[in-house]
Amino acid sequence: MAEVTATMVKDLREKTGAGMMDCKKALAETGGDFAKAEEWLRKKGISAAGKKEGRVAAEGIIATYVHSGRIGVMVEVNCETDFVARNEDFQALAKDIAMHVAATTPLYVRREEIPADALEKEKEIQRAQLKEQKKPEAMWDKILVGKLEKYYETVCLVDQYWVKDDKKRIHEMVTERAAKIGEKVSIRRFARFVVGEGIEKKKDDLAAEVAKTLGQA
Repeated sequence: MAEVTATMVKDLREKTGAGMMDCKKALAETGGDFAKAEEWLRKKGISAAGKKEGRVAAEGIIATYVHSGRIGVMVEVNCETDFVARNEDFQALAKDIAMHVAATTPLYVRREEIPADALEKEKEIQRAQLKEQKKPEAMWDKILVGKLEKYYETVCLVDQYWVKDDKKRIHEMVTERAAKIGEKVSIRRFARFVVGEGIEKKKDDLAAEVAKTLGQA
């Protein structure tokens, strides 16, 4: 299998307009074959959606989800037109995102929103763990790359695996659904409320309960 390089990912992104992570995955899934990777993106509906990235999505809706009267979520999901904002498929997508946020505890929508000091603190924690584990210091930077990806999966909504399909990340699910809807779709922000918030045991139990419920849906 050919190694997927940054140049390959860049070239595929420029040709298809798909996101960097989607291009990387397409190349990995097709053994680095450029033509097959492009076809893989088209079959997933990702390429067409990616080409809409430069367009403005200023319409949309604020979707809400309340679980057992104890966890509440509001999420703003944007699209390009008011017509699509009233579309049932778009509204169902926004609802799914709100339900996912209820079942998990993301802190940010995407990794670019993480404050520099918070990211540096996480790196310090990971370095301290590597030192405690007596990992060679020369390998720390390489190991940190993987550990930070795991961190992003935990705190960033779009990097999390969807509670209804643990093989698909939220950004992949949104991109696929956007291709069917026919407009650029983006998650702008969210707010998550928990009754008695601050009591960690209660919060964790509720999150597990919602996740279990959605998994059975």
